[in-house]
Amino acid sequence: MPSPRTTARGFALLALLLLTLTAGASAARPKKIVFPVLGTVSFYDDFGEARAGGAHQGIDIVAPKRSPALAAEAGKIEFWSRSATAGCMLYLHGQSGTDYYYIHLNNDKTLKNDNRGKCVAGTAYAKGLKDGAKVVAGQAIGYVGDSGDANGIHSHLHFELHPGRKRAVDPYAWLQKASRLLFAAPRGMPFTLDLRGTVAAVTDEALQIRLTAVNAWPMRQKQAKLKRRLLVTVPVDAAVQRVPRIGAPGTPVALSTARAGQQVDVWTATAPTTLRAQRGDDNVLSASLVSLVLPIPR
Repeated sequence: MPSPRTTARGFALLALLLLTLTAGASAARPKKIVFPVLGTVSFYDDFGEARAGGAHQGIDIVAPKRSPALAAEAGKIEFWSRSATAGCMLYLHGQSGTDYYYIHLNNDKTLKNDNRGKCVAGTAYAKGLKDGAKVVAGQAIGYVGDSGDANGIHSHLHFELHPGRKRAVDPYAWLQKASRLLFAAPRGMPFTLDLRGTVAAVTDEALQIRLTAVNAWPMRQKQAKLKRRLLVTVPVDAAVQRVPRIGAPGTPVALSTARAGQQVDVWTATAPTTLRAQRGDDNVLSASLVSLVLPIPR
């Protein structure tokens, strides 16, 4: 009969083993990811739907052709040159131990369905990207397309999530909670944003915007139909003006004159690209010009 001390030691070892396994399983599942497509998209939870080759193993994110596909988390890239069904695709081996599959990447040289492109950097993969490259979260790694058996149907990214580098699981919950970036650019690259929307709230030093559209420069990236709040710092040296319409000359005013619901156009100060800036975290973006649009007379 085992002694109480031996039994206790056995339970302790078992508890330690279970704790280790649980920690390992948890580490293989990212808590939050970057949304893998920049721009206007549509998707629903089509994971597990019946398809010709079996149950659907990912979620199809419909987006305009050549929309940037972004790294869901930091990791390492592996190119998959081509297959009849997947077309141009790549793997992202995430730091968390999760693998992500990016399928049906672009294979067209134009915005038409010409199929004249190859599964190479600049066409399917981000310009300058190399097989085996290490990437940071939110980095552009490819372009949405309709290669493989999606040819001529509609451009979309088939996105799969494989925790622990094993079988696919439904990524819908991760996509719902994912960080949606305002723009994509190499880390450290100087950028400025043109933010448009309406005033949600105002203080002496900041402006909260109900953001509807963003233009990013010098990347020339545009997003519309956004629905999110953004808190932007307004330093004392920022120019604040009242204008009859966006783009028109204005009259200097105090930031305190802003009113909730008023249309606003904010240009941010030039700054180096960071993930926090790309996400639009509170008070990370700083305004250089705030234009408050006069209400239309009734």
